[in-house]
Amino acid sequence: MYGEFSFYGVFVPTLLGLMLLAYLLNSGLHLVLQRSGAYRHIWHPALFNLALYVIVLGGLFSLMRWMQS
Repeated sequence: MYGEFSFYGVFVPTLLGLMLLAYLLNSGLHLVLQRSGAYRHIWHPALFNLALYVIVLGGLFSLMRWMQS
């Protein structure tokens, strides 16, 4: 994985880009789960959202490593 990429001349760490993408995907998942009523069955929604974010970020990181090999 590359350490950073150039965004209009500013070097941005790749992990930061993955974290922003994971946040956007997690926000979309949060809306879907909220509208479907799934949070009624979840004991601690904030902890669930954190775990979901970590899973999405790990999945994006694995996908990026898989695409480069």
